[in-house]
Amino acid sequence: MQKMTLHAIIIGEKAKEALHYVDSVQAIKGKGLEGDRYFYGQGTFNKPQLSQDVREVSILPYESLAECNSRLESDLDFLDLRRNLIIKNFDASLLEDKIFTIGTAKFRIVRTCPPCRYLSRLLDKDMMRGLKHIGGYRAVIEESGILTQNDIIKY
Repeated sequence: MQKMTLHAIIIGEKAKEALHYVDSVQAIKGKGLEGDRYFYGQGTFNKPQLSQDVREVSILPYESLAECNSRLESDLDFLDLRRNLIIKNFDASLLEDKIFTIGTAKFRIVRTCPPCRYLSRLLDKDMMRGLKHIGGYRAVIEESGILTQNDIIKY
């Protein structure tokens, strides 16, 4: 089996604004990725009626983008899908109910990250269909640390 690796890190400071790639980022327990909209409480889903304990980090398997583009006959980029961490060779079954390490930070998956109507409106595409069952996962930071592109996921 190939190792799971961190292909890309994606953040953006405010809701609805364009996201960007970074080579490295500080993950802060209880807050999220430094420089990201959810870290600052500025995300689209930072609302009192929504559970914030699942908003720290979103993870997308690298392979999901190609499948989504195939389903929608599109040429979307990882930035368009608005997930924080893109992981190559991702296997959720190896990480479920475990704390895993990326760089010097530790994470735990808390639930899936299904597509939403907001993303469909933003991209003017049927993202509910495009990302159905492949929309990724939400994780919490169990221990603060630094992640860098190409880090190997340890579990």
